[in-house]
Amino acid sequence: EELVKKFAEEMEEMLGRKMKSVKVKLCKESTFQVNNNTAFSYVSFNIQVPTNVYNQDPDILNGVYMSEALNDIFVDNFQKDPTLTWQFFGSSTGFFRLYPGIQWTPDENGVVTFDCRNRNWYIQAATSPKDVIIVVDVSGSMKGLRLTIAKHTINTILDTLGENDFVNIIAYSDYVRYVEPCFKGILVQADLDNREHFKLLIDELHVKGEGKVKNAMKESFKILNEGSLCNQAIMLITDGAMEDFQDVFQEFNWPDRRVRVFTYLIGREMTFAENVKWIACNNKGYYTHVSTLADVQENVMEYLHVLSRPMVINHDHDIIWTEAYMDSVAQSLLMMTSVAMPVFSKKEETLSHGILLGVVGTDVALRELMRLAPRYKLGIQGYAFLITNNGYILSHPDLRPLTLKKKTAMVKGETGTLSLDVRTSVDKGRRVLFLRNDYFYTDIKETPFSLGIVLSRGYGEYIFTGNVSVEDGLHDLLTPDLTIANEWTYCETDIDPAHRKLTQLEAVKKYLTGKEPDLDCDSQLLQQTLFDAVVSAPMEAYWTALMLNTSGMEDGIETAFLGTRSGLLRFQRYAGIEKRSGRSFLTSTDMENIFTLDHFPVWYRRAAEYPAGQFLYYMPRQDTRGQFWVLYGSEEVESSKNGFMCVFLCFLRVSLFDYQAMCKTNTHSVSSARTFLLKFNICGFWHTEHFAEAYVHKKKVDILQPCDTEYPSFIYEPSVKETNSIIKCGRCQKMFVVQQIPESNLLMLVVQADCDCSSRYWFFVPLDPVQHNASVKCDRMRSQKIRRRPESCHSYHPQENADDCGGASVISLSYVLLLLCLSIAGSIS
Repeated sequence: EELVKKFAEEMEEMLGRKMKSVKVKLCKESTFQVNNNTAFSYVSFNIQVPTNVYNQDPDILNGVYMSEALNDIFVDNFQKDPTLTWQFFGSSTGFFRLYPGIQWTPDENGVVTFDCRNRNWYIQAATSPKDVIIVVDVSGSMKGLRLTIAKHTINTILDTLGENDFVNIIAYSDYVRYVEPCFKGILVQADLDNREHFKLLIDELHVKGEGKVKNAMKESFKILNEGSLCNQAIMLITDGAMEDFQDVFQEFNWPDRRVRVFTYLIGREMTFAENVKWIACNNKGYYTHVSTLADVQENVMEYLHVLSRPMVINHDHDIIWTEAYMDSVAQSLLMMTSVAMPVFSKKEETLSHGILLGVVGTDVALRELMRLAPRYKLGIQGYAFLITNNGYILSHPDLRPLTLKKKTAMVKGETGTLSLDVRTSVDKGRRVLFLRNDYFYTDIKETPFSLGIVLSRGYGEYIFTGNVSVEDGLHDLLTPDLTIANEWTYCETDIDPAHRKLTQLEAVKKYLTGKEPDLDCDSQLLQQTLFDAVVSAPMEAYWTALMLNTSGMEDGIETAFLGTRSGLLRFQRYAGIEKRSGRSFLTSTDMENIFTLDHFPVWYRRAAEYPAGQFLYYMPRQDTRGQFWVLYGSEEVESSKNGFMCVFLCFLRVSLFDYQAMCKTNTHSVSSARTFLLKFNICGFWHTEHFAEAYVHKKKVDILQPCDTEYPSFIYEPSVKETNSIIKCGRCQKMFVVQQIPESNLLMLVVQADCDCSSRYWFFVPLDPVQHNASVKCDRMRSQKIRRRPESCHSYHPQENADDCGGASVISLSYVLLLLCLSIAGSIS
């Protein structure tokens, strides 16, 4: 409990520094002209403008100039905190200021599609949480291009929603129907799964009948009356509203106008423009006319500016944090979270219009955050993880970024402990362990995140310490065949730019030798490392003696190595790289077998589980010798000798579950048959795939969808010391014998060779195929996760100008930018 609180406090301090970096202010007035480019370079800064935005627009030009003072602020922030990654300002007009600058690469069509206003950090900072009902007209008049524009409008609206929002979609013509019947009468969280599910359904919409919007609006208000505590909106997408709908608003929304109604008139026809605009203007919404596909993006974004008005008028600068995402700006593989806050116009003449100028923010690499929960304090099987307020994993050693979520036993953000009996799969799904884990968790104040740490019973309860002098420790630490975990933080190298290129071992040496006494180092970890270096030093002399004494060396030995719980690794190479079969073993590219930020090496954890005094033999993952393939649901089995029966005589079968799997589905398949492929070694020692891959006999392209999968694995039954049996192969039969090799984890399998069974597979007892959760799909989609609502909500302000409801702009943003200070944060210039 003390440990998780300490980690959380350190993370709170770190994240606090990131929040402070976005609280800045600047003021500048003038006009500015630039060349006709989509990216304007400012040395190590740059400005990016999407291809679909006209970069010579006065609002763009003046906004670029007005925000130029941010460059100095970004540099000053970086000098104060070199762990800052990207710092940025996203303008409501579409330009994006980034530090440090990068080269933006168009796609194969010469298009730069990145639009900062579509990013989660922008949308979350610009608005409070919202409940949205999208109502789409699918009457006969919406055929052709109009339906295409309508679908694109819906998808664009969905892209502006996030995990703090809730949504549903209703289609109407002569009757009202939910595009997803499973969601009838409810709002569902606008998470990635649900948004993508809606997009697939929207793609299948077709038009028919006469458009009657009245019942659809009634149904929408009924759903919203059961909903939220913050912004509520109906998005009406239609080519015209012909019937009398005023009594609906009188019954459900007037006089308070709690629900905003935004209207999108689709197509070039303007006959019903006044009716559609009237709906928006009398319900605190906004009206736009969408005549082409190119109009969609800009027109959809207008609703965000309307929802931000109460926050702008009230001068509220809420700081938001996003969920985890893969950094796409530099095409890196870093998982990120962003902290951001809105930027408003504060000029009194425009205050009632609530003009949002943009969003400023910075990224935080999650790996840097998780360094504050060091591995050596958590034990061999222990780990730390972060969870968002919406119940999603932000960071976890086993998180696969493709799906970005994993189930957890976390309960809101309260501090406490939880003891569970857990059967879990470690080593990336290859080995079954039965562990009893204790979960400790607490919230990280001033953020929507909670921190959890997991300690397995029997590990991490004590830390062994020993005292050695720095002089003795340094002597043994400076040997050439010794490394320490470069991903661990022995000394902080990111704070001072002069130290950023140092490896951890170089930093430790400089600190201990007095060359860099100001380095911030972990004294407890350094003491353990020095102790381990001294205690393990005799191994070097022993291995060297073996190498020099060729008669004492066994053939086939390539590398000897030793690891300690301080991340120290000693090794001796007995063969050159050209002769080594495991060439990547213990190298930086072989992440499973070295000390990393996420885990102790696989061989280290396995040896720690094994009884003392017994030998454990481990096959590195890249070595696939001795494996066979089993193909389910078809008439094909690729046999590797005759190891099948061994699996069922020597091992217990257990079920493992993967809640991050992606399954291939195909609605156009000519056959419902599916085959599932799993990979095992000859006696089922290891299941070597992350999860089962589903292959479908297909006619058209498969679609990957999130799914739960169940697949078999095997645990050796140690009570079976020896067994034998007979395999029948048509007219002949063959015998095999399996015997346990004492004091090891090995089995010897001997098979009679005078009978060829390679073409016969009927003796193989088939495993059940992967189980997909289709039968409970609706229940799963409807289920709401445990979540903690954001504390702030800005849905109403009495000074809001309700007359600004679409059509011609009430005031030019370029005029505002010429006269106003661009203010970022709570303090006003």
